[in-house]
Amino acid sequence: MSFTAYQHPIGILPTDIDHMGHVNNSVYLKWVQEAVISYWQMVAPADAVARHLWVALSHEIKYRRPAFLDDLVVAAVVAERMQGAKAFFTTIIKRGEEVVAEVTSQWCCLDAVTRRPARLARDIATRFLPRGHRQPACLICVRSDSRNCG
Repeated sequence: MSFTAYQHPIGILPTDIDHMGHVNNSVYLKWVQEAVISYWQMVAPADAVARHLWVALSHEIKYRRPAFLDDLVVAAVVAERMQGAKAFFTTIIKRGEEVVAEVTSQWCCLDAVTRRPARLARDIATRFLPRGHRQPACLICVRSDSRNCG
């Protein structure tokens, strides 16, 4: 079965460029945050978006190539799995077909009112996962290894 990751276009700003002439490493975290939140807002119903917030618990970034001011980059986001109030995402940042960075991140869903961890209803949680996959989801279409295939 074919699966297409959520594609989030990224605009590189002059302020993203560091003293070495390429995008500063810290900017990648901003991109991942924007991409994952945008993905959530796209897949979840409006009432679920209003009732829940997401906070990042951890990120692991593998920088593959530098990105520059005039580059056209896209973040491809896939939810690997949900576990309780946690969601595990992989975000691949690409310039054309070239991988610039690979990011794995763990997020916690919070109730927007109480700010306490909150599990998503199963019908909402399944919107995150690639169609036809059971948890943990397979990322073959996004990442070259298959360590998370079930």
